[in-house]
Amino acid sequence: MMRIAPHVWFVGPALALMVLILLVPIAIAGMLSLTDYSLGNPSANYVGLENYAKIFDSSTYDKMFGATFRYVLVVVPLSVGLGLGAALLIASLRSFGNLYKTIYFLPVMAALIAMAIVWEFALHPTVGLVNAALERGCGTWLEAWDWFAAGCARNFPLWLGDQDYAIWTVAFIGVWQAFGFNMVLYLAGLASIPRELYHAAEVDGAAGAWERFRLVTWPMLGPTTVFVITITFIRSFQVFDTVEAITGGGPVKTTYVMMYAIYEKAVKQNLVGIGAAITVLFLAFVMVLTLAQRWLVERRTHYV
Repeated sequence: MMRIAPHVWFVGPALALMVLILLVPIAIAGMLSLTDYSLGNPSANYVGLENYAKIFDSSTYDKMFGATFRYVLVVVPLSVGLGLGAALLIASLRSFGNLYKTIYFLPVMAALIAMAIVWEFALHPTVGLVNAALERGCGTWLEAWDWFAAGCARNFPLWLGDQDYAIWTVAFIGVWQAFGFNMVLYLAGLASIPRELYHAAEVDGAAGAWERFRLVTWPMLGPTTVFVITITFIRSFQVFDTVEAITGGGPVKTTYVMMYAIYEKAVKQNLVGIGAAITVLFLAFVMVLTLAQRWLVERRTHYV
């Protein structure tokens, strides 16, 4: 009788759970993407790559890819940069640091659906606080140029209803919601940097704050940056709550991101086969882009 190595008893349950929770659903989605299955039908017909062909041949899905990548390319660099900046500022404070940590982290703790509704009211074209503040600013700051102030007050965009602004407004909300989480991660990374490195840098002539950041802080934050960018990339691709709550994929599909497309096709329209195909593409994009950015970032990362 073959004996099972002791370490298998420790690894086995975790491995079985990973297969059950992660790999089996992915395999099922891959199989469904090759069929025309819909809920309620007792059987499904094999259609091969027809669902994928529909995705790449339709202008609707071109807009889906465009909206998703615009959102990701805005949210990832801005939320990572703002998170790092906020962490550096808070780490330099001698007092009220915990207060600022709480303030910046509040958007992360808040329910995103509730905050999306608040933003929807704030960005309302007629009664919203944003346009009201801009209108008051135009009237106050530009009194010397009455013609310009009047034009400014009349031409505020429909932030969520204008196809030229909707995806950027949703991305702004995503940055607002994400950078506090990145700030906390960077604060943990800053706390792990040995103070002796800064003293050694000063002895070697790095007296300025920028020199200390460039020579010590940034290289030592390499592992943290890899993790922050990876997590932010994945979270950005998973955006759904904000879009579903305040834009519904509109106007004219300009905020029709991949997660919302999966929800619309698989749940609302009961086209499970196409929804599964979008899911497979979503997982492939996330995996490829995550591995690519990890490879690019880790080439310049120092681990200690």
